[in-house]
Amino acid sequence: MPGPTPDPVESDSHLPKEVDVVVIGGGIIGTSTALELAERGLSVALVEKGVIAGEQSSRNWGWVRMSRRDPREIDLMAASIRIWETLGERVGADLGYRQCGLVVPFHTENFRTTNLDWLKHIEGKQIRVGPIGSDEVRAMLPEMNLDYDGALFSPTDGRAEPQRAAPAIARAARAKGAAVLTNCAVRRIDMAGGRVAGVVTEKGRIAAERVVVAGGAWSRLLLRDIGITLPQLKVLNSVCRTEPVADGPEFSVRGPNFSVRKRVDGGYTVSTLASNVYDLTPDSFRFLKEFGPALKMEWSSLKPRIGRRFVQEWRDMRRRGGDEVSAYEETRILDPEPSQAMTDAAMARLAEAFPAFRNARIAQRWAGLIDVTPDAVPVISTVEECPGLVVATGFSGHGFGLGPGAGRLAADIASGAAPLVDPTHFRFSRFSDGSKIVPLTGV
Repeated sequence: MPGPTPDPVESDSHLPKEVDVVVIGGGIIGTSTALELAERGLSVALVEKGVIAGEQSSRNWGWVRMSRRDPREIDLMAASIRIWETLGERVGADLGYRQCGLVVPFHTENFRTTNLDWLKHIEGKQIRVGPIGSDEVRAMLPEMNLDYDGALFSPTDGRAEPQRAAPAIARAARAKGAAVLTNCAVRRIDMAGGRVAGVVTEKGRIAAERVVVAGGAWSRLLLRDIGITLPQLKVLNSVCRTEPVADGPEFSVRGPNFSVRKRVDGGYTVSTLASNVYDLTPDSFRFLKEFGPALKMEWSSLKPRIGRRFVQEWRDMRRRGGDEVSAYEETRILDPEPSQAMTDAAMARLAEAFPAFRNARIAQRWAGLIDVTPDAVPVISTVEECPGLVVATGFSGHGFGLGPGAGRLAADIASGAAPLVDPTHFRFSRFSDGSKIVPLTGV
C-alpha cells in the first residue's frame, strides 16, 4: 500500500542559473526555510528530488507538541508553536492546525515520575504544561477505559495535517518569488576554492554562495560526497489512519503502546508510539560508537533486522560522477512497507482504551524512515570546514512540530540574521569538538 498522498505542488519549468540560496529538500524544514528566505527578499531555489512532502513530512503523526519535548528543543518548540498559530493565515491555506490539547495519562508509577520530572525543564518559562488529577482526566475523556493516576496535560499542544502543511508552505514560498523545482534531484553540492559554489542537479547547475541541506534521511549521503561526515541513521515507524469515528476523543492522547490524534476528515491517525523497526545498514557499523548510548536507551523499543536496506544503502553509497544517474533519482520517494502487526497492535490497544474504536475501519497504513542523530537532537548549523553550507536535518521524529521554527532558524543562519533562539545545542561541531553526546528523550 503506497504512503499518504500530499497535496500536489506544480514544479517550475525554468531552472534558475543563479540564486542567493539553494535549499535542498522539500519537506517541512526545507519549505519553511525557503519561505523565510524568500520573505526576506533573497532569491531562492527549493530543489526536491521527488514531490513536496513525499517522505517523512507527510508520514508523521501530525503532532505539534511541547509535552515531553527534549529539553534542548524547548525554546525552539515554543517559537515554532507561535509561528504555527498564524501560519495558515500567512500561507493562505487551512493546514488543519488546531490547539486541541494533549493528554498523557500516568498509567504506571514510573511513567508518572518520569513525566513529572520533565517539568523541571520548563520552570520559569511561560509554557502551559502541567499535571492534572484523575477527576479532571475523567471529565475531559469520560470514554477512556484505562487505569491511571492523573495525567500530564498540555492545552496548547496541537495537531496539523502533514499532507497539507509543507505543500502549502512551498506554494507560499513560490508566491514570494522562490523557484520550486520538483522531480529534480541534486546530484552533488558544487564546491570551488574550498567553499560552496552551488549545486549540480539532474537538469543542470544552479550557482549559489549558500546551500541549505534539509534532505532528511538523505542528508548523510549528500554531505558525505563533499567530505562531511554526519552521523545519521534511520528507524522505521509504522502508522495507520482510520475512517471517521463517531465519539472519538477531541484531545490527542499518548497512551500505553498507542498514540492517537483526530484528523480534519473525522478519522484518526494511530501509531505504535515508540515501537520502531531498525534496519541494519553499513552505517550501523560505521557509527556504532556514536550511537551506542542511544541504542542502549532505545533498544527495548527497537526491532532490529537485516535485509534489503543493507544492500540498498551499500549501493547508494557508491561514488558517482555528476553526469551519472544518482541514488536520489533511483529512489525518488522512500516508501517502506509498514508493519501490519505493529499497527494492528496499536489499534487493539486503542480499542481497549476507547471503545469507540472497536469497529473502526483502517483506511490506510504507511511507514516512514525517520532520520536520527546520536543525541536525537537536530543539526541546524553552519559547517566550519565548508563556508556557505548550512545543515538543517536529523530531527529524529520531532521535525513536523519544530518545522516552522527550525526553518526560521535555518534562514537566520543562512542570511546572517540574529538567530530566533540560541542555536548552540544544534551546532554541527558537537559531534567532533569533544562534547559529550547524550540522548535524553529518544525518537
